[in-house]
Amino acid sequence: MALITTGNALIRDLEKFGSLGVYVPLEGGFEGRYRRRLRAAGYVDLHITARGLGDVAAYLTGVHGVRPPHLGKKSTSTGAAVGYVYYIPPIVTYNLEQLPPKSKGLVLWIIEGNILADQEVEFLATLPSLEPRVKVVVERGGARAFRWQPLKDTYSASYQAV
Repeated sequence: MALITTGNALIRDLEKFGSLGVYVPLEGGFEGRYRRRLRAAGYVDLHITARGLGDVAAYLTGVHGVRPPHLGKKSTSTGAAVGYVYYIPPIVTYNLEQLPPKSKGLVLWIIEGNILADQEVEFLATLPSLEPRVKVVVERGGARAFRWQPLKDTYSASYQAV
């Protein structure tokens, strides 16, 4: 890999496929450079982790309820004493509404994507076709050099055969 990279190939492939699965060196640093290149190209990036996402479709595109750890606090209602449910707006939809006027779109950069199930990765691969202003980059694992491929090509072989 070149010492200084422009990131044009990544941006071109991201615009072509809509979603990419990336493999990054485990020592880190490369994803920050590519995110900076995406921002310079006119995209707004949202950096989240795959851990704790739950239902990916509901978390990203629908209003969903979360129940934080109760830490000894109990609800006062007559139901189960597990704490209150707080409703959160959809992450992707909310960020699309907040985009600057001249922005090309939103890049959803998801780290630790190797823990996602194939059905969740399939939803992330089809998300750009549902909302054209959204592009998705999922870190699918580690590699010696930063590389990427279309996200739909990163499903496991058993899932593709079904």
